[in-house]
Amino acid sequence: MTRANYRRIGDYIKLVDERNSDLRVDLLLGLSVDKKFIPSVANTVGTNMKNYKIIRKNQFACSTMQVRRDKKMPIAILKDFEEAIISQAYPVFQVVDESLLDPDYLMMWFSRKEFDRQATFHAVGGVRGSLEWEDFLDFTLPIPSIEKQREIVKEYNTVTNRIKLNEQINQKLEETAQALYKHWFVDFEFPNKEGKPYKSSGGKMVYNEELDKEIPEGWDVKKISDFTLKMKSGSTPNRSTNEFWSSNDHPWIKTGELKNSVLINSEEYISELALKKCPVTLLPINTVLVAMYGQGDTKGQVGYLKIPATTNQACCAMICNDEFQATFLYYHLRVNRDEIVSVAIGGAQPNLSKEIIENIKLVIPEDKVMSKHPFVKIMKHRENLTIENNALTEFRIMLLSKMSKVEEVIINN
Repeated sequence: MTRANYRRIGDYIKLVDERNSDLRVDLLLGLSVDKKFIPSVANTVGTNMKNYKIIRKNQFACSTMQVRRDKKMPIAILKDFEEAIISQAYPVFQVVDESLLDPDYLMMWFSRKEFDRQATFHAVGGVRGSLEWEDFLDFTLPIPSIEKQREIVKEYNTVTNRIKLNEQINQKLEETAQALYKHWFVDFEFPNKEGKPYKSSGGKMVYNEELDKEIPEGWDVKKISDFTLKMKSGSTPNRSTNEFWSSNDHPWIKTGELKNSVLINSEEYISELALKKCPVTLLPINTVLVAMYGQGDTKGQVGYLKIPATTNQACCAMICNDEFQATFLYYHLRVNRDEIVSVAIGGAQPNLSKEIIENIKLVIPEDKVMSKHPFVKIMKHRENLTIENNALTEFRIMLLSKMSKVEEVIINN
């Protein structure tokens, strides 16, 4: 498809300005830079909701403000609800004729990195940089036949839906693992020799003075520093030394990447020289990471390394004897995150510290119980799902990038 086949966006869309004058719609949504509608966090007490705009299914909302600052144009299509309301500051628009332009095909075009680069280039108005609406209307895109558009959308949605399904499975595995941790190591109802719940089947319990409660006979209480082989914190190589960042030799992970997830790659990498010259440690596979501080609710989030990697100084890394101990520790930190974070708050510290984490107490089961818990298998399953989703995400990006050459988009799998 040549540039001659490109068409002006403004010839295919029109603004919609329907107000919530009768207060009939009460679902208030916001718009994220990730091009998604999100529940609004705005304080609407005393706000006249009659002025809010109504957006309906298959209509778009966007923000033309701060495009240069964010290097993205927030724009999304409403798919999950029949109708909602959004701030009157957002332009709302729709496709004029869906027999000529598929709204989902248009949203695919808006999802391309190239589109955001174009929007950023045209943004004006100083540091925050807004995009003029007329400039947006003058953007162009390739518009093949409606049949070709729908074929492209179908393939893209097949990949997207698979990613969503994997994310749902991953979340369900995480919820199941946390429930099992509580059942085995908080309620002490792990299977006994007969396969029955230990405590409720009369398993022997003994009083532990350190915890001021009963724990199963033969179990122990240890601080994390005594339970692990090593505990490390990372570092940030000097950004002004280009040689430290010039080659992708070793993954370098920031706390914002932990997200209570299995880590198989990183956003940034450092060089072999940085590893030699800077106080960073190459951590082994199965290292457990916890965020000591970071933006938003990052503090206390954990990550499980499935690649050798380095970290920044806000990560506390815990290296264990084996996978059974490492996954046990991971889920202890997941289940007890709120309590762990509250220790820092209660101690009048804004953040966690390596010292606080070192002194967290664990109820350690006997080896015969530790070696039978299901967390290693669950973590392996989560790793496989993460690997698959990474590959699918790359494939989805490829589909988007090839929209400029529509005849190449449909790939025979």
